Amino acid sequence: MTNRRSERNTLDRLADAVRGGQSRSLVMLGDAGMGKTVLLDYLAGQARGCQLARAAGVQTEMELAFAGLHQLCAPMLGRGGHLPAPQQDALQTAFGLAAGPPPDRFMVGLAVLSLLSEVAGEQPLICLIDDEQWLDQASAQALGFVARRLAADPVGLVFAAREPSAALAGLPELEVGGLRESDARVLLDSALAVPLDDRVRDQIVAETKGNPLALLELPRGLSPEELAGGFGLPGAVSLSERIAESFRRQLEALPAPSRRLLLLAAAEPYGDLSLVWRAAGQLGIPVQAAAPAVDAGLVEFGARVRFRHPLLRSASYQAAPVAERQAVHEALAGATDPEAAPERRAWHRAQAAAGPDEEVAAELERSAGRAQARGGLAAAAAFLERSVLLTADPARRADRMLAAAQAHLHAGAFGTALELLANAEEDKSGPLTELQSARADLLRGEIVFASAATLRRCCSRRPTGSSCSMPAWPARPT
Repeated sequence: MTNRRSERNTLDRLADAVRGGQSRSLVMLGDAGMGKTVLLDYLAGQARGCQLARAAGVQTEMELAFAGLHQLCAPMLGRGGHLPAPQQDALQTAFGLAAGPPPDRFMVGLAVLSLLSEVAGEQPLICLIDDEQWLDQASAQALGFVARRLAADPVGLVFAAREPSAALAGLPELEVGGLRESDARVLLDSALAVPLDDRVRDQIVAETKGNPLALLELPRGLSPEELAGGFGLPGAVSLSERIAESFRRQLEALPAPSRRLLLLAAAEPYGDLSLVWRAAGQLGIPVQAAAPAVDAGLVEFGARVRFRHPLLRSASYQAAPVAERQAVHEALAGATDPEAAPERRAWHRAQAAAGPDEEVAAELERSAGRAQARGGLAAAAAFLERSVLLTADPARRADRMLAAAQAHLHAGAFGTALELLANAEEDKSGPLTELQSARADLLRGEIVFASAATLRRCCSRRPTGSSCSMPAWPARPT
């Protein structure tokens, strides 16, 4: 951790307060690699006498409604029997455990608040939520709602995020910046296996601005000659790109079966170990393939599959050819229970499709309906938009494009909704029918009305004299 005394003191006080029967919430803000996850791990180690619950946002899950909330609350659901019936119903519908009308977001938030309070009644509870910026919108809103209403229950909610979020507005914040220069040099030296030229050391410390991940990873991407000879670092590449390139080099050093296993794990956002191994069996990847990646410290195969850093997961996925990605998604779809997780299976099938596929498009359409029934508007929009890409029939594609535009409107993504409308009207495979054109006109009016209302709310909250950041909406194509 290399010091971080101030941050650790803040987390110590939070743990002491929760142990003492008080509620606390905190949002740790900092760039990728600044050590927010390490600080969450530190808090987990200091939370003696408290129950721990953890969740992490996953980029590939952002469109799946309540996915992050389910990750956090699933182990607690057995203790929700004392919740009021409307709250139980809302939570079960949101998590796909029962059928019903779309749950009210306010009721879902109340249900989670009641559930955490119920659990904390037995023993103080600390919830750690990493990578909040990658939580699905429904989960982020619900957790922000809960964090602002913890009252006197011994519950702590601690978030780690890269930048402030509207869902967490008003909560106490802790900025996690770079290490002090002396601490940065100590950390850098701990990662070196060969002597380092002083000029290179100075340049790495200066360019990383004390970012711990960069200090540990950048030397791995330099040759011994560069480390010892003072040739310096290329200046035209961003810090995140350099870190990603370092991860790619480490992946390239692995045997092919190990790289394929990591690709498979990167494509499975839940870190479901049993699912990964079932899919690996379909692809003929042996169990022994895990050892080189584990020995290199790139990934852990414990109760869940956990990459050393989200950028490593991303690098593993992005470095693979499209055909290999499609193959692992096909294996994951085949290994996913269609009854227990129909939406996950549909999404993997869609990612595996090499071209139009009406069967998969129809499955995505059904998944959109299920997501919308749970209040997952962003998820429904994502499923419908993907179904458009897999639809060959022009009339059906236009219908699905309009449905996707409507779903994006309801999810508040007005710009995307207008782009889909424009694409539907400009589709060269055939003009819209009269009914489709009328539907498009109605949707455009609804989008303009909704965006104008949002603009008015935005401007009413703006400080006098400041400029508005709302985008201007494009006009209908002529």
